[in-house]
Amino acid sequence: MTRCLPLSRAIAVLTALALLFLQLWSAAPIQAALVTSAQAFSQVEADDHRSRLRTLLDRDDICRQLQQWGVDPAEAQARVDSLNEAELARLADRLDSLPAGSGAIEVIVISALIVFLVLLFTDIAGYTDVFPFVR
Repeated sequence: MTRCLPLSRAIAVLTALALLFLQLWSAAPIQAALVTSAQAFSQVEADDHRSRLRTLLDRDDICRQLQQWGVDPAEAQARVDSLNEAELARLADRLDSLPAGSGAIEVIVISALIVFLVLLFTDIAGYTDVFPFVR
């Protein structure tokens, strides 16, 4: 047992020195702060906007259009990644406000109404005889 005592002391000293070195080497200043719900939500919202823009940039038709304009899709992806939260929110709001195929029914209804009115007025004026209820 006396022979093991110097060996166990040496191991204990080496272990203590290794732990001390590890503690001093990895001791970086750590700061903690409270994160409000608004801050957490804005980060989640920014990540959502960024992923939505990435999904748009991954579409083939958008990639082709970007290439026609002379913009490399990889460069556009890198620019989206470098946007801050305010720029992402502004771009997402702008994308939400753009008409994406909306208004087709309104155009058809308005066009049909204009055609009806033109035919009605020409029928009243006596140039056409389209509607039997107009005399």
